[in-house]
Amino acid sequence: MSYNADDKGYYGEFGGAFIPEMLYPNTEELRRNYIHIMEEPSFKKEFDQLLKDYVGRPTPLYFAERLSNKYNTKIYLKREDLCHTGAHKVNNTIGQILMAKRLGKNRIIAETGAGQHGVATATVCALMGIECIIYMGEIDIDRQAPNVARMKMLGAEVRPALSGSRTLKDATNEAIRDWINNPVDTHYIIGSVVGPHPYPDMVARFQSVISEEIKWQLKEKEGVENPDYVIACVGGGSNAAGAYYHYLDNPDVGIIAVEAAGKGIDSGESAATSALGKVGIIHGSKTLLMQTQDGQITEPYSISAGLDYPGVGPMHAHLFRSGRGEFISITDDDAMKSGLLLSKLEGIIPAIETSHAFAILEIKDFKPNDIVVINLSGRGDKDLDTYIDYFKL
Repeated sequence: MSYNADDKGYYGEFGGAFIPEMLYPNTEELRRNYIHIMEEPSFKKEFDQLLKDYVGRPTPLYFAERLSNKYNTKIYLKREDLCHTGAHKVNNTIGQILMAKRLGKNRIIAETGAGQHGVATATVCALMGIECIIYMGEIDIDRQAPNVARMKMLGAEVRPALSGSRTLKDATNEAIRDWINNPVDTHYIIGSVVGPHPYPDMVARFQSVISEEIKWQLKEKEGVENPDYVIACVGGGSNAAGAYYHYLDNPDVGIIAVEAAGKGIDSGESAATSALGKVGIIHGSKTLLMQTQDGQITEPYSISAGLDYPGVGPMHAHLFRSGRGEFISITDDDAMKSGLLLSKLEGIIPAIETSHAFAILEIKDFKPNDIVVINLSGRGDKDLDTYIDYFKL
């Protein structure tokens, strides 16, 4: 069984491009060209150079000694929090801005939840001198104020999404409307492995630099390329797709995906798509989706603005359904405690999204010789107000 997309953009039964006719030219232009452009030597050279000199790659693979001692296993942290802008998101936005330039686009739109993708998009638009409009839910604008300020400093226009739950799903809806109205000059930089084909595959390929580095870094440190487990948090799932990518077809590497249970899977305030989702279509792809009996999308909830998405990328839906990935849901409370613990044990304040991944260590036993790689997908600067309020710091 393959865990990568086929030529129609399907991962098993999930994926595809379910889009209004008005969007067909936009996605078709991208689908016809994306692999060809990515394989051009000039593209690869420019992409790799920017990752090295601008983003700061390779990011370290750090052996977390105190964390390893506490949980009696070997824990390595892939330090995506050390990327320029503070998260993995910039790997993808660098790739997509280069793609947009080669397709002759001079206007960029994007959606953002936690604001990290918005910042990463605004950053590359500033770098390339291209107009940038970021759609963000009104609620997320309030709870991620530092990132909103960063986007504006970088020259982007931040437009609030005022409909629905006023969070990530609604920001995505607004961005898609914009794209339909501006098909010729605009490229939509989707921030995760979601949306119509070819986005999930394209974003996963740009993020695959994460697992590419893990392989040679582990070889240097442990003499093996393959860990026993790779762990990442999953909302839409781009940081996870990047961390898993080069291990997807290797059954010896355990894949663990951590979702946001919010206030509890059965609380009615959750974003645990694997536990609560049914097959449906959202933002142009067939995937697992939280929905009511009659197919209306359920509002997701998580304390982390980057994980409260009602669906999951089609690659992850396939990993879940096929049994290749182990999916575990973590509550707000457990995630917050793990974030504080990592801060105190290793001197690293993680994004709340990332904190969910660390909470696994409390509920799953690993062997002393297991090599466990956790993708530390983002840093916690943007979440300090939430941490302060939660812990009364």
